Amino acid sequence: MVTMLSILIVDDDAQIRQLLRDYLSGFGMSVVAVADGKAMAEALEKQSFDLVILDLMLPGEDGLSLCRSLRAKSDIPILMLTARGEAMDRVVGLEVGADDYIVKPFEPRELVARIQTILRRSRGARENLKEQKEAVFEGWRLNYILRQLVSPKELVIPLSNAEFRLLTVLVEHPNRILTRDFLLDEARGRNMDMFDRSIDILISRVRQKLNDDPRTPTLIKTIRGEGYLFDAKVSR
Repeated sequence: MVTMLSILIVDDDAQIRQLLRDYLSGFGMSVVAVADGKAMAEALEKQSFDLVILDLMLPGEDGLSLCRSLRAKSDIPILMLTARGEAMDRVVGLEVGADDYIVKPFEPRELVARIQTILRRSRGARENLKEQKEAVFEGWRLNYILRQLVSPKELVIPLSNAEFRLLTVLVEHPNRILTRDFLLDEARGRNMDMFDRSIDILISRVRQKLNDDPRTPTLIKTIRGEGYLFDAKVSR
């Protein structure tokens, strides 16, 4: 028996809500569409959803605040809708817990592809967590269950959701050159735009957490013209 996906849409534009409701329903998804954070909270209390599509610009409490609040109490996948194109704006959304974002205007078919990718990655991550609890490298420990980075001096280093996902991808692929395309796809489930440098911003932040000198990094090395290489022996 095939289980129907249940999607919650939060967008104050009635036309977009109707468009997405009709289109996603055509792919066999069960869709609930609401206009703001209050209605979102009520919908979440009434039923469970497989994924939330959340607009960044909302009346009252905005999408970033709603995303942060939802992520604090749930691991439900979140796809953000945004009209903003700057890399930093996109990173902020990922920092507060979004799994991916899509910039308006977009093709509905691309949205379906993003939803499928996010859910596939989310399910795969849950399966991996059942098999392993943490990875150890150069005295550092990355705990998959607690989503924590522990230093060689046993200090807990806080990681944002985006930083945790990126570091997990690096740790899972040590001593390999990873392109920006690969890192973006694996860590966030999206294809890189030609001028999208947001992955470099995240790399810089992860280096800071690892005390990896950006001028002469020893853990996350930049391979000019190709991408990045996580240069460490990893054990589990």
